[in-house]
Amino acid sequence: MWLDFLPAFAIMIATEATMAQILVRNLDDRLKARLQRRAKRHGHSMEAEAREILRNALREEKVPAGGLGTEIANMFRGIGLREGEEIAEIHGFKMEIPDFES
Repeated sequence: MWLDFLPAFAIMIATEATMAQILVRNLDDRLKARLQRRAKRHGHSMEAEAREILRNALREEKVPAGGLGTEIANMFRGIGLREGEEIAEIHGFKMEIPDFES
């Protein structure tokens, strides 16, 4: 069974296929040409390249649990940094450039 939409930018999805299929209509010619060039550079078909783009775009991103200091501390946890020795985050600190000429 195919779902068909009439708007200018329609996407059709096959629901009875073993793997999902998608059809994108009214793709801008310049965008299609860019996709073709990108696929050629990567040695893929346009379809394979579009799948890879979608896969990368929709990959779940790991959201950092804390600020930069906490993330750095987590990277080195277990190799000398103990619980409670987290790197403090400094907010509102104004950096001043030293004068090396005087």
